[in-house]
Amino acid sequence: MTAAARVLSALLVLLATTLPALAQSVPAQGNIMLVADRVYVTGEDKLTAEGNVEALMDGSRLLASRIDYDVRANKITLTGPIRIVQGSETTIIADWAELDSEFQNGILRSARMVLDQQVQLAANQLDRVDGRYNILTKATASSCRICNVNQAPLWQIRARRVVHDQQERQLYFDHAQLLIRDVPVLYFPYLRLPDPTLDRATGFLIPTIRTTSQLSYGIKAPYFITMGQSRDLTLTPYVSSETKTMEFRYRQAFRKGRLNIEGAVSDDTILPGETRAYTFVNGWFDLPRDYKLTFDLKAVTDDGYLTDYDYSDDDRLVSFITAARAKRDENTILTLRHYKSLRAGEDNATLPTMVAAAETERRYFPSLIGGELRSNLEIHKHVRESDADVDGRDVGRVNANLQWRRNWTLTGGLRAGVTGELAFDAYRTENDSTVDDFATQITPTFAAHFRYPMSRSGADGATYLLEPVAQIGFSGGDNLDVANDESTRVEFDEGNLLSLSRFPSYDRRERGLSGAVGLNWARYAPDSWQGNFTIGQVYHQDVQADFTQSSGLSGRESDILLAGQIKTRNGLNLSARTLFDMNSGVDKAAARIGWNNKDLWLDASYVWLAPDAAENRTSVLSEWALDSRYRMSRHWTGLLDWRYDAGSGRTAEAGLGLEYRNECVKVELSVSRRFSTSTTVQSSTDFGLTVALLGFSVNAGDKSYARTCGKT
Repeated sequence: MTAAARVLSALLVLLATTLPALAQSVPAQGNIMLVADRVYVTGEDKLTAEGNVEALMDGSRLLASRIDYDVRANKITLTGPIRIVQGSETTIIADWAELDSEFQNGILRSARMVLDQQVQLAANQLDRVDGRYNILTKATASSCRICNVNQAPLWQIRARRVVHDQQERQLYFDHAQLLIRDVPVLYFPYLRLPDPTLDRATGFLIPTIRTTSQLSYGIKAPYFITMGQSRDLTLTPYVSSETKTMEFRYRQAFRKGRLNIEGAVSDDTILPGETRAYTFVNGWFDLPRDYKLTFDLKAVTDDGYLTDYDYSDDDRLVSFITAARAKRDENTILTLRHYKSLRAGEDNATLPTMVAAAETERRYFPSLIGGELRSNLEIHKHVRESDADVDGRDVGRVNANLQWRRNWTLTGGLRAGVTGELAFDAYRTENDSTVDDFATQITPTFAAHFRYPMSRSGADGATYLLEPVAQIGFSGGDNLDVANDESTRVEFDEGNLLSLSRFPSYDRRERGLSGAVGLNWARYAPDSWQGNFTIGQVYHQDVQADFTQSSGLSGRESDILLAGQIKTRNGLNLSARTLFDMNSGVDKAAARIGWNNKDLWLDASYVWLAPDAAENRTSVLSEWALDSRYRMSRHWTGLLDWRYDAGSGRTAEAGLGLEYRNECVKVELSVSRRFSTSTTVQSSTDFGLTVALLGFSVNAGDKSYARTCGKT
C-alpha cells in the first residue's frame, strides 16, 4: 500500500507540472485530478491507469484508454485513442504515444493536431522535441471540413515534414504542395505560415489579381513586416504590363498616440516618363493639459493618380493639423488646414488653400441672473496663392460674442425661453479693391421662443410626442462690406429652424425682425418602430439678399421645411428632407435608406437640387447612389454599387461583385466601371479577383460560413 501511494503520488505531481507542455505553456504548478476505471501498481516503480482515463488540470485535459508510468525508466506510455486539449488553442489526437516523464520529448503515432479550431494537421508520426517543437512527418494541413473520409478536402497542403514552433507560433513546411481537390497546383520547396493563434507575423498576405482598361492585367502581392510589438510595415508590389508600382503602409502605436503613413510610387504608361506618387499621413497624440493633437496630411503628384489606381474618390484633398480640448464647460480648437482641388475646373491659385484658425467657447452659470452665459472668440485667416486683385483675396477676421439664454416652464407645461447676444466682427481684407480694407461691426440680437410639448401613451405601448414651437427675434446692424467667402452655401434644416443666424460663418448674418414656427412629432417604442417628423417655416421682415434661391430662405417667407426619420426593429432606417415652395415647387430634396440585418447591408440615397446660378449650378443636379451587400445563401454573397446622374441621364459609376466563402476559402470576383468626361480622369473598367485560404489568420473562423455535413 505504501509503494502504490508513492508511485501514484509521483504520477500526480508529474502530470501537475508537465501536462500543458503538449500545448502552449507550462505552468509552474497546479491542481490535478486523475480519474480512471482502474488504477493499480506493479512492484514499487510502475503504475497503470486504464479504462476511461482522464486527467484535468488548470484548463488542460488528457483522455486515454490507458496510461503506463515507469518511474525507473522515466517513461510514460499512453494507449489510445488519446486526446490532449489545452483551452481552445491546441488539440492533439493520437492512437499511441510514448513520452518522457516531463512531456518534453516523445513520439505520437497516427497523430492529428488542431490549432485554434481552424487548422488541422494530420501525420503518420508526431515527434515532440524539447517541449517546444512538434515535428509532423508525411503531414497534410487544411482548414476545410471533411464529411466523407473518402473525399479529399477542397484544398490541402501536403509536406514531407511540418515543424510547429510553439514558442514563435509558426508552421514550417518542407517540400510542400498545394492541392485543390487532390490535384497538385503549386509546389513550394519551403513554406512558412503563422499558426492561427498568432496576431502578427512577417510574411506574405493575400494576393490580388487586378485588371483595368488603363493598367491591363496585374497582380498585387502584399508583404507584411513586423517591427516589434508596436510597429509594422506593409509593402505591396503592383506589377502589370502598364505599371510598376510599390504601395506601402507604415503603422506605429505609441503610449499616447497613433501614426499611420500610406502611399504609393508608380511608373506607368498613363503619364510616360513621370514618377507618380501619393502620400497620406494621419494620426493622433495626447498632449499636456487634456489637449489632443490630430492630423491628416495628403499629397499627390497629379490630379488623376488617385482615381486611376482607385486609391481614393476625393476630388479635393483636405490636410489639417489640429490641437483641441473639450471639457464640460469649454471647447477650444486650434487648426491649420490646406486645401488642394483635383477638379478640372478649379484653379488652386485662386482658391483659399491655406486656412489658420483658433477658437474657444466657454459657458458659465451666473447665479445673479440665472440661466446660461456663453462666450466665444475666434481668430481666422485664409489666404490664396495668387496676388491678383479680387482673385487673390486674403482675409483675416476676429469674431467674438457673448450670449445669455434662460428657459422657464410656465403653467400648463408651456416652455418659454429668451436669448440675448452681443457680437463683434472685425475683418481685414487684402488684394480686393471692391470691398473695404478694414471693417468692424457690433451686432445685438434678441430672441424669445416657445415650446408646448404634449405626450401620451398609446394602446400599442408606444409614447407619442407632439410639440409646437415658435420663435421671434431681432438682429440689429447691417452686413459689413466684405466678400462672401465662407457663407456661399446655406443649409436650412430642422437643426437650425430656431437659430439666430443660419449662415455657416460670420461674414454674413441675418438682420432685422424674423420669426419661425414649426411642429415636431415623434413616436418612441423600444419594442417597435420609432419615428419623428418636423415641419417648419421662417419669416423675415426684410429680404436677406445673401440667401441663394435654392437655400429656401431667399424671400420674406422661407420654403416649407419637411423632414422625418423612421427606424424599425429589423434594421430599416429611412430619413428624408425637402424644401418646398408653394409657388415654384421643390428647391431641394434628399432621402436616404439604410437596411442592415444578418443577410442584407444596404445604403441608398437620392439628392435633388434645383438650378441656382448663385451656387454655380446651371442645371438640375439629381443623383442616385446605391451600395449594397446581400448574402444570398450560406456561402454566396452578392455586392453592388451604383451611382446614377439623373440630371444628365447617365451612369457615373457601377460595380458588381460575387463572393463565395466557407470555413476554409474565400473567393471574390468583382467588376466596376467608372464613366468620366473629365480631362484629368479617364473612363476605365476594373476587374478584380481575390482568393484567400482561410484558417492561417486570427479571427478567420466565422462559424456562420462553415459547411455542415450533409449540406453544401
